[in-house]
Amino acid sequence: MVKSLPYHPFLIESLRKNPALSAAYITATIEEIDPEPELLKRALTDVAEAISQPKMTPEEYELHLKKLDELLSQQGSDTIYNLGTWLNALGLKLTVAVCTDAVCTDAVCTDAVCTDAVCTDAVCTDAVCTDAVCTDTEDNTANAEARSHLTV
Repeated sequence: MVKSLPYHPFLIESLRKNPALSAAYITATIEEIDPEPELLKRALTDVAEAISQPKMTPEEYELHLKKLDELLSQQGSDTIYNLGTWLNALGLKLTVAVCTDAVCTDAVCTDAVCTDAVCTDAVCTDAVCTDAVCTDTEDNTANAEARSHLTV
C-alpha cells in the first residue's frame, strides 16, 4: 500500500520560501464567499509558523500565537488595527484594494471584463466600460461606490 506524505510540512515549507504565497493564502481565506472564522485562524497560524521561524525565537513565536488568539477574540475596530500590527511582525501588511474579479459585481473594475462597472484600467480610464472597449467617456470614477476586499 502506498503511503501518502503529510501535507502540512509541505505547506509550511512552501509558505516559508514564498512570502507572496503566504499573503495569497491569507487573502484567499479572507475572500471566501462563506467564510469560516476557524479557517482564518488556521491560515494565520500556518503563515506565522512558516514565516516566524527565521525571524523569531520559539518563545517569541509562542507569544505571537497567543496575541493572535487574543486579537481574534476582540470586538470592534481595534481588531483590524491589531491584525495589521500582528501581520507587520511577520513582514506582511494589511491593505485594501479595488476588487478585480467576477465575485465583485457592481464594483470598480480593473480588468478587461467590465460590465456595468466603472473601469479604471489603462484601456478605459475614467469611463463606463461595457466590455474591453469603452463606449461612454462620462467620468464616474469619483462617484462610484465600490466594494473593496482585503489583501494581505
